[in-house]
Amino acid sequence: MDSIHVALKGGKRKEFASGTKISEAVRELAGEAALQAVAVRVNGTLVDLSAPLYEDVELELISLEGEEGLSILRHSTSHIMAEAVGQLYPSVKYGIGPAIEDGFYYDFDLPESLSEEDLPKIEARMREIIQHDQPFHRRTMTKEEAKAFFSDRNQEWKVELVEELEDQSPTVYQIGEFSDLCRGPHVPSTGKIRAFKLLSVAGAYWKGDERNKMLQRIYGAAFADEASLQEFLHRQEEAKRRDHRRLGKELDLFSIHEIAGPGLVLLHPRGAALRRIVEDFEKDEHVKRGYQIVATPHLLKADIWVVSGHYENYRENMYFTEIDGVEYGIKPMNCPAHMLIYQNQIRSYRDLPIRYFELGTVYRREKSGVLHGLLRVRGFTQDDAHIFCLPEQLKKEITGVLEFALFMMETFGFNYKITLGTRPEKFIGEITNWDRAMSALVDALRDKGLEYQVAEGEGAFYGPKIDISLKDAIGRAWDGPTIQVDFALPERFNLRYVGSDGQQHRPVVVHRTVLGSMERFLGVLIEHYAGAFPVWLSPIQARILAITERQHDYARRLYESLMREGLRVEMDLRNEKIGLKVREAEMLKIPYMLVVGDKEEREVSVSLRERNGKDSGRISLEEFLRVARKEAQIPGTGSP
Repeated sequence: MDSIHVALKGGKRKEFASGTKISEAVRELAGEAALQAVAVRVNGTLVDLSAPLYEDVELELISLEGEEGLSILRHSTSHIMAEAVGQLYPSVKYGIGPAIEDGFYYDFDLPESLSEEDLPKIEARMREIIQHDQPFHRRTMTKEEAKAFFSDRNQEWKVELVEELEDQSPTVYQIGEFSDLCRGPHVPSTGKIRAFKLLSVAGAYWKGDERNKMLQRIYGAAFADEASLQEFLHRQEEAKRRDHRRLGKELDLFSIHEIAGPGLVLLHPRGAALRRIVEDFEKDEHVKRGYQIVATPHLLKADIWVVSGHYENYRENMYFTEIDGVEYGIKPMNCPAHMLIYQNQIRSYRDLPIRYFELGTVYRREKSGVLHGLLRVRGFTQDDAHIFCLPEQLKKEITGVLEFALFMMETFGFNYKITLGTRPEKFIGEITNWDRAMSALVDALRDKGLEYQVAEGEGAFYGPKIDISLKDAIGRAWDGPTIQVDFALPERFNLRYVGSDGQQHRPVVVHRTVLGSMERFLGVLIEHYAGAFPVWLSPIQARILAITERQHDYARRLYESLMREGLRVEMDLRNEKIGLKVREAEMLKIPYMLVVGDKEEREVSVSLRERNGKDSGRISLEEFLRVARKEAQIPGTGSP
């Protein structure tokens, strides 16, 4: 019998008979470490432990300690859930069931509607399957065989997926009676699954397209051990407590109405006040840094989107309309209009850099299935800026934006992580310019000593980018600032400046945001602070609570005094018990409650209560103002 040589990466090397299973080779080479393996990497490809070996190879163990191992575990758990659903609901038709961050889901086509009350019995059946320690079997078929296989089982969604495959030799994985079209790999057997929990049921359009049938999606979580699962479930409960959609309603910040349209946000007075606070602060900071504020229309002729490349590369995300027989695009981005402002006059190298800033409202065609409160909407306002600079100014401008963005993160109380998005498959512009742009971004990050991860192919279609994700109070990451270097649009719009040599040259454009979508940022702020904003950000900083009608005049005078101080204040003069008024103010998470009765009026004082339940008793108005002025200052700026 032929023999092969198998090596463990960084470890032993040994001779085996050709056809030996990877699991056997791993046991020989890795000893006890083999027990932690769920798959291996062979020549860059993840492979099942049950696969045979026919040539000399080097194996890299994949364990549950890494993200790849956890992803395999979670994907395998989704198959176990699908088998359990098939046993409980024999008429089920299967959609897809991938691993996702922290867990998995599977889409089912069922005649009956599932609810969260059904999850415990599905979980119980999953545990039976796990207890039986059923192996995952892998089969390779031709496309025609796979199509016939799933057609015979009345699995129309799988047949459709097979038909769309480019691979002429698809693989099918089986556990028990359940078979699925799947590339794998999977854990060796169901007994490897240790800690999981089914979380929720939701509707999901087939392939995420609202024109397709609505399927039923079950979400679950899976981890390597029970402690990690319980920690995740605790975070989930905390996330529910912080959910901006619930808090938005309770705090009367915003609403979304079906009659107005999904993904279109109506900000109520308190929500609009919060946004104004953020925007006013941001505008002032832009002006300090040499930005010029501009404003551009919500729609522009389609011609400009053809020039910019959006018509070709981004059209599926845009809305179009027709006016007097001419096609117009509702803007998904502000950049083309800013190009026209630059183009409107002759520029000298002495004028550069030019920094245009706009809080520009844009609209994008988002699928209804991905809309989510303020975090994913169809109409939103971006804190968009475009910097037109000389090539030799590029790194300095990127560094300035990085410093600005990190200052904003610190001011609002966020940690962050940074990724560098490289050239995608679909792009415009010259490769040499992409390389120059990448070098400038990398140099700026390194000069600032900032750690980052590379996201291959995640750049914009016109240039590479730095993305800065906000990390909130419970460790979740959200999209935030972005910095994109663009040599392509200056070329397309024929942007020029007159250099020191008297000749015309092409500027470079930096596209950037330092908060991102205002709607999304407000949603993240709400969840980060669980609605209890710091005093400087609170839409209402104090509420005056009169005990009886006798104090109404004093309450009004107090209100006027606090307003003159620049504080955002309300009065509650209702004929209600003071306990009720305090509780309602606490529910609205107003930082300060100023209770006023006869003694407070005589002494020109207030009884101060805070939203955390602290009762400071009676203090003078001047003493309260000293406290409020300090707390109302923007962190790090000393500004009110």
